[in-house]
Amino acid sequence: MYVVHSTVQVPKGKADEVIAIYQNRSRLVDTFEGFQVFHLWQNEKRPEELTVHMEWLDKASYMNWVTSDAFKKVHELEKNYPDQELAAIVPKVTKYAVVAR
Repeated sequence: MYVVHSTVQVPKGKADEVIAIYQNRSRLVDTFEGFQVFHLWQNEKRPEELTVHMEWLDKASYMNWVTSDAFKKVHELEKNYPDQELAAIVPKVTKYAVVAR
């Protein structure tokens, strides 16, 4: 299993707006081979910290996603948010290989 976290710090008062974007996401990734789980997490102590948690069958499946036209399409949409403050957010991406269960 391969896990990817993408964490962002959103501007104060904008967490609900970002959460709504993810609640209405395109779901293109859901159909990709090897995709297993998508969650959006909100930090309980720092509500402006949001983390996208994705689980993949393996690293190769994830790499197929990030090099796909669907991935490019999803991330092009992010650049076109009407709120340029949100469009400018750069996530911290962390990747994990699951080595024990």
